[in-house]
Amino acid sequence: MQENNTELKPIILSGIQPSGQIHIGHLTGAIRNWVDLQDKYKCYYTIVDLHAITVRQEPAELRRRTLDLAAMFIACGVDPDKCTLFIQSHVPEHAQLAWVLNTFTGMGECSRMTQFKDKSEQHEDNINVGLFTYPVLMASDILLYQADLVPVGEDQKQHLELSRNLAHRFNHYYSDTFKVPNPFIPQVGARIMSLQEPTKKMSKSDENEKGSIFLTDSTEQIISKVKRAVTDSGSEVRYDIVNKPGIANLMSLYQIATGFSYKQIESDFDGLGYGEFKPKVAKAVADYIAPIRESYLSLRKDETKLKEILTKGAENARKQAFKTLRKVYKKIGFVQF
Repeated sequence: MQENNTELKPIILSGIQPSGQIHIGHLTGAIRNWVDLQDKYKCYYTIVDLHAITVRQEPAELRRRTLDLAAMFIACGVDPDKCTLFIQSHVPEHAQLAWVLNTFTGMGECSRMTQFKDKSEQHEDNINVGLFTYPVLMASDILLYQADLVPVGEDQKQHLELSRNLAHRFNHYYSDTFKVPNPFIPQVGARIMSLQEPTKKMSKSDENEKGSIFLTDSTEQIISKVKRAVTDSGSEVRYDIVNKPGIANLMSLYQIATGFSYKQIESDFDGLGYGEFKPKVAKAVADYIAPIRESYLSLRKDETKLKEILTKGAENARKQAFKTLRKVYKKIGFVQF
């Protein structure tokens, strides 16, 4: 009975690349939503290592980061018993469907992608075909699982639109085969900015690590980073992202860690200066991340168990992926035995 109920739930697919360390912005912007969604939807969550190699990777580092990311997802509350958690390259149907979809995608469609233009500028020494067809692989990721909904940010809207176009196009030529996915706009948490440049989004690729709070940071590191965070002129603790971006950012971190509203924070620190506010923020954030870090370290030590979880996830994912690919192969005329 429980399995039937799962089958009736709308399907959601989402993925994150195993590049760089996960920071508190990823937790509030994506992973907490993953945790909330897994009770209401049939969720496929994937570590997209195939996408990651469009930029040159150190093999040992890529392997390590992939397992790091899986352990961190679970530590943050992603439950492999409630969702399907897997590594993209463990499901070969992703690449197989991507090749078919490549033949339905126009050169102009890929060349118009703003992410391709941005990445080409960032990696001028490695503008590869994989980077160009990246959105087609993303469409394959989505359509393979017959996803109803795909959580998307601003930078991925174009890619989802291509997925929708390819689903319509294939269905037009060969009858209904793919669900046409819709964007899922999750409840957006506070946008977390760099501690050193509060007008710039916190980034795992920031060369200045003091600007980011990583979920693997020790209590001492977190307290040090917050205490050294750039603040604004004056001393009033007030949420004003235009005139006081540094303090507004620290208030966002405090709100995440404590659950207090901005009005409550302003009231609690009325008449007090930054000197009293920053240590409170530092301790609250450190206390908030500590159990996640400890859970992560425990999970990461047991690599055998972690690989078992990912193997089981890939097996579950392949059941759906194979069904879709078999249907596609049959419709386009491949001989099947």
